[in-house]
Parts: sequence; structure tokens; C-alpha cells
Amino acid sequence: MHSMASKRDYYEVLGVSRSASSREISAAYRKLAIKYHPDSHPGDEDAVEKFKEAAEAYEVLNDAEKRGRYDQFGHAGLEGGGAQFHDVQDIFDAFGDLFGGGGGGIFGDLFGGGGGRRQRRARRGADIRVDLVLELEDAAKGVAKKIEFPRSKICKTCSGTGNRAGAQREACRRCAGRGQVVQSAGILRVQTTCPACGGNGSVVTDPCEDCRGYGYVAGKVRLDVNIPRGIDDGMRVRLTGEGEPSPDGGPAGDCYCFVSVRKHRLFQRDGSHLILQLPITYSQAALGAKIEVPTLDEKAELEIPAGTQSGDVLRLTARGMADPRNGRLGDLLVQTFIEVPKKLTARQQELLRELAETENAHVTPHRKSFLEKFCEWLSPAETSRPAHEDEDQESAK
Repeated sequence: MHSMASKRDYYEVLGVSRSASSREISAAYRKLAIKYHPDSHPGDEDAVEKFKEAAEAYEVLNDAEKRGRYDQFGHAGLEGGGAQFHDVQDIFDAFGDLFGGGGGGIFGDLFGGGGGRRQRRARRGADIRVDLVLELEDAAKGVAKKIEFPRSKICKTCSGTGNRAGAQREACRRCAGRGQVVQSAGILRVQTTCPACGGNGSVVTDPCEDCRGYGYVAGKVRLDVNIPRGIDDGMRVRLTGEGEPSPDGGPAGDCYCFVSVRKHRLFQRDGSHLILQLPITYSQAALGAKIEVPTLDEKAELEIPAGTQSGDVLRLTARGMADPRNGRLGDLLVQTFIEVPKKLTARQQELLRELAETENAHVTPHRKSFLEKFCEWLSPAETSRPAHEDEDQESAK
């Protein structure tokens, strides 16, 4: 529709604020869609482009995941994730339900059904969701996984017709075979999918015993799915055409693999960066050191500068996760904290007390052990007697 450089801001297109609710976004799109509907602007290509532009903006901002990526990265964050509407009918198929369903819904009634130029398309099959749990190492490298999930398959008994052998479908009485019904809503007449036949225009009156008239039976599918390197928790992988089959010969739905990444025992993830909490000793922080630290691939040498403070963050470039959009590697951020030992040897205590004296720092004085105190209580030291008591004892002799 437009090049990325010429695309207008989606919020500006719909005329809403960046904090607009889903209801406000839908209402704004309805107004623009009616304003620029091609049937009210015959031959006006500018109106058609604005109609498509509004639909594209709505398709992104009405999807929480796409809206989040757009808010953070703009148009570049979508990279083809937004819908590309090649013609007006694509928009009716995507958002028909917003306006009352099928073939343009409210539009079909307001503008004469598009002058009779549009025909009802076969419905697309339903999408399928599969949940996939990964270790952080697999998410970092990318991995091929086998998935298994239930999916309908054509009933062999009736070859998908839903009818018992020799039986035929009959025209739906509710919609008279049109697949659509019209309901009044104030001054508007709203066209919606017929609830009796599901839009088929016909119904099964003598159903197949095996599929009970549905034309499909339950089955299982095993597929290989390639997980791209750097995939993050909550992202999804789309398998086009691997969803449920269409109920009336249309395209199949898609299968979406929703990815969860298990919490790692060492690393925390922040986008494409990894964070490692690293304990160091007081002497390493004060004097500096070179130590080995773990990464997702192998150990790496990290230089700790002299005078490092607890909480300082040191960086190992390109040792993080790949960005799933462009493959660029993030960094490993090593956050240091000084670990204070709970037990010290006598020599360590002696050295630390000497250090405290040079720093002119007040520290807790050395305390005698319980055994030392007990021995002194049993046998008081001779030096603790007053000097005049010793003189009296000598004169008495």
C-alpha cells in the first residue's frame, strides 16, 4: 500500500490518542470505513487508499501483540506482521464481523451490497493453538520441534458432504438459501451470517452416521516446526494452512505455536540481553581480578576493574540472545555483588582487623569464646589480686 517511509502513524490515521481503548479504536475505524467506503466514492482511488489505510491501522492497533510491537518499534517492528489488503474484499473478509458479518455486513446494506459486484466467499477454517515450552538454550540457538495436536479430517464415509449415502442437502429455510439474514437495528438494516446454516445456504437433513453431518471427524497431526533463534517468551510461530479445514471448501486456517521459555537458574532475560548475578569477594572488588563466568555457549573471561562497587554492571558484548527480527546479538550484562563470608579463619580475621585499623574504621572488638570465659571464672588470674594483699602475706611469715 505504502512504503515504510511514507506510512502515516496509525494513531494519526484513526484520529485517536496512543492511550485509546479498544472500543475507541473500533469506533474510530467504523466512522472512517463508512466515510471512505468505495461504494460512496465510485472511481475515487484516493478514497479507496484511505479505506485501506484505515483498515491496516485498525488491524494492528486492535491486536494487543501487534500494537505493543508498534508502540515500541514503530512500523519497523511489524516487518510484514501487519495485514496487506490488496483489494476491498480482503477488508470485508477480515472485518466483516465488526460490521455485522459476511460480504461487508453493514456496508452491504448501506451501499446496496457493492452494486452486486461481490459474491460471498467460502469461509476460512478455524485457527489452532499449540503451546510449546522451551529451555532458554533452545530459544537462544533455535531448534526444530515435533508437535502433535488434534485436527479435523474429511470423513471418508461421506467424503465430506455430511450426508448419508444418496441423500442431498436442502436449502436453508431461515435464509432461503442466501446464507445471510437481515435484521433491523434502528434506522439501519444489519446483514449477518445465517445462524441456522452457518452461511452455507443449505443444511443437512439426513446426516452421515460417522460424522453426524459435519463432514469431518477428529484426527491427529504430527508436524515439525522450526523455532527461530532468539524467540522470546510469549511469541508465536505461525504454520500457514495447518489449521482446521474450511467447512465449505475454503482455505484452511493456520496453526499458531505459542512459545513459553522456562526460567533459567543462572540467567535472566531482558529483550536480547542476558543478565547474570555474579558474587565476588571484597578483595576481588578492591584489587581487581580476571575470572571466568558462564555464558549460554561456554565460559568467558571477565575483567573486574579495581574498585568495583557492589551492583556495578559489566558487559560482555554479543554474548546474549539473538533478536528474532534481525538476528543481531545482545550482550551479557554481569551485575556484581560483594559476597560477605559468614565464617573467617583466625588469619583472615587478623588481616581484616589490620585493614580496619589502617582505614581508621570502627569494628566489633574480638570476643572471647565461652570456654575462655569459663576457665577464667574457675581460676581467676593471680595478677588480678591487689598488691597490698601480697605484702600482708609476706609480713605474716
